[in-house]
Amino acid sequence: MHNKSTQTDQQPITCDYRDQQVALLTQHGKEDVIVPVLAKLLGCRVEKVEGFDTDRLGTFTRDIAREGSQLDAARKKARIGMELSGLSIGIASEGSFGTDPFTGMLPWNRELLIWIDDRLGIEIVATSAGKTNCSHRLVDTWEEAEDFARSAGFPEHHLVVRPTDEKHPELRKGLADWVSLQDAVTWALNFAENRRAFVETDMRAFANPTRMENIRLAAEDLARRLISQCPACSAPGFSIVGLVRGLPCEDCGIPTNEAKADIHRCVRCEHQILVERELEYASAKFCDYCNP
Repeated sequence: MHNKSTQTDQQPITCDYRDQQVALLTQHGKEDVIVPVLAKLLGCRVEKVEGFDTDRLGTFTRDIAREGSQLDAARKKARIGMELSGLSIGIASEGSFGTDPFTGMLPWNRELLIWIDDRLGIEIVATSAGKTNCSHRLVDTWEEAEDFARSAGFPEHHLVVRPTDEKHPELRKGLADWVSLQDAVTWALNFAENRRAFVETDMRAFANPTRMENIRLAAEDLARRLISQCPACSAPGFSIVGLVRGLPCEDCGIPTNEAKADIHRCVRCEHQILVERELEYASAKFCDYCNP
């Protein structure tokens, strides 16, 4: 393994986040997992910021659509938190849900955290992704709703109920006990013209322990990136931004699609290092020539 670097003229800086105040705008309990991680690994003081309804930027229950990308929403939250608090450093979290990138069949959660430091003029983005319980079911009876609830991890994971289908504007959310859930399902079944209820997982952070764990892992990823300093200018956030494919096949030597090196780059001065991986050859099973 060896490094290949790209030089920069950016002047070195001194950066230490110990005891630094950091704004976190949230109303869904994310501070419970973000604050301890960053306090332990960075020594900073993350301050929860209130005074803005983050649901205005989009909701998972679809009553308010999110504008822009996941990163756009996180950046906007961080900026609002910094403005409200008057702090020069801000952090924000945003989640997204879909299907897994491997089979396209399993529900998947991707959590993104952004760190903005206006003193250095940098943004650092961290992520974590994994399986989730994000799901829904259209039910005709309480028994069907109860069966879905158990499969979704209720009551630890909260639920949302609507009449008719997923598009109905009226809903009950934050359901966290069996009595409240049964009451909501009964209401929806009686209210709906088709006598059906749409039951889904509540994906707000405080209502979903599985998602909250993924946010914690994203916070750990962020801390690792902030600890990693650029060898040229000492700015935090020196980390992998891409890879170089073309690892040769162990049998025929033809380049494969497997990675042979990682690209590390600074978010401030763009100093770049190519770090070759330890493996010199790829297994023949990944070779399009040996294993077409």
